[in-house]
Formats: sequence, structure tokens, C-alpha cells
Amino acid sequence: MKRARTGKADVLQGTLILLVLRTLEALGPLHGYAIARRIEQISNDLLRLNQGTLYPALLRMEQEGWIASRWGASEKNRKARFYSITAAGRRRLAKETDDWKRMSATIERFLEIEGNLAEEGG
Repeated sequence: MKRARTGKADVLQGTLILLVLRTLEALGPLHGYAIARRIEQISNDLLRLNQGTLYPALLRMEQEGWIASRWGASEKNRKARFYSITAAGRRRLAKETDDWKRMSATIERFLEIEGNLAEEGG
């Protein structure tokens, strides 16, 4: 499984897509730097996103039609590309969310089994 390097923690590539799409759905159009900072803020700085991780993912998501971009001015009045989620991106977000919930529930079952085996001495 391909991993994207994030400094403090590794984020699976599909998880980065989920985080970006969810951030754009919740907050509306944002430039890349703001997306990265918001993800770091929500994760209490557990996740760190650098340009080499985020921008290739944004480009891929735009090529897939999950996000759209337009040029605008940032808070500091600098030229920046703003990304927004598309209808296809909302469908992809729903799929990624369902996949994540199913996978985390499966992992949780394994963790529960491990705990039960340890308690039984097996």
C-alpha cells in the first residue's frame, strides 16, 4: 500500500484523499496551504502535510474530477489556487467514508480478539 510521508505520522494515500475532501466539504473553497493547516489543526498536529505530499494529491484529485480549482487572492493578498469539492468528489467522499468505517470496524474486531486472547492466556 502506497504511503504519503507526513512528518509526525504516515497517512495512507486514500486517507489523505478522505481528509482533503472532507475538509473542502466542511469549509468550502480553500488554497492548499489552508487545507494542510486545517488538517494539522484537526489532528492536533499529529499529522503534518508538506507541499511534496499535498500538491501531487490535489493534482490527482483534480484530474479525477473530485475537486475543481480557480485562481484567487489569499488572506495575505497573494495569488493562490483555491480548491473546491465537486459532485463527483462528494460521491467519492461518501465511498471513502464508508470504506474507512468498514476497515476501522474490522481492525477494531482484531484488536478486541487480541485483548480477549491475552486475557484467556492464549
